[in-house]
Amino acid sequence: MLCRSRERGEEAHAAIAAETGAQPDLALCDLSVQSSIRRASAEILDRHSRLDVLINNAAMVTNRRTLTPDGIETMFAVNHLAYFLLTGLLLPRMRETGRARIINVGSNAHRFIKQLDFDDLQGEKRFQSLRAYAMSKLENLYFTYALARRLEGTGVTVNALHPGVIRSELNRNLPAFVVRVFSLFTRPPEEGAKTPLYLASSPEVEGVSGKYFDDCHEKRTTPVSNNVEAQERLWRVSAALTDIDPETYE
Repeated sequence: MLCRSRERGEEAHAAIAAETGAQPDLALCDLSVQSSIRRASAEILDRHSRLDVLINNAAMVTNRRTLTPDGIETMFAVNHLAYFLLTGLLLPRMRETGRARIINVGSNAHRFIKQLDFDDLQGEKRFQSLRAYAMSKLENLYFTYALARRLEGTGVTVNALHPGVIRSELNRNLPAFVVRVFSLFTRPPEEGAKTPLYLASSPEVEGVSGKYFDDCHEKRTTPVSNNVEAQERLWRVSAALTDIDPETYE
């Protein structure tokens, strides 16, 4: 469990332990800070000799443009770059484990973006909250599809998914009327967990990689999401912004 807040992380840990008897390993991590991601990854690798499943589930929406301590627009950093960096740091151990699964929680919001604006990835020229969020969810798909190509033949798979519109605190920074509208379409967190758990554990998707799922069923994504040239361009930008060793992903 990677949690930004120690208090909330320990509350979740206690709840899981009480209900299941399991004792999750809690690592503190602020996904908006690359040094925090590197520190948490090092802790995980130090504690665990194998990694069978990685579920990247991070998303936020800000009502105005803000920057992380690394000087990167916050939604771009948390919703996309954190997936890219965390996965890259943990991937060597997953390759060693073999038959491991990477699951990227995305969103059908990617369908609202007709073209990724590489000249304004971080909203310096034009920033609009929901547009920036939708762009980050398209970036999740670009990352998933590009990574799947690199993982062919390794035994490690990667897939993305739409969890549904879930009753969470994702929209807490948006205007109240927007939050009320979203609340009309939300599902409980238990419903949102079904597809990630399916991809993490079901024998039905053993060996399946580079796909997108909704309600535990494979779904097509938009033509723009399947633009290989754009996927590779975002990959190069992401590698530069995270200063990750290119050989990590080879």
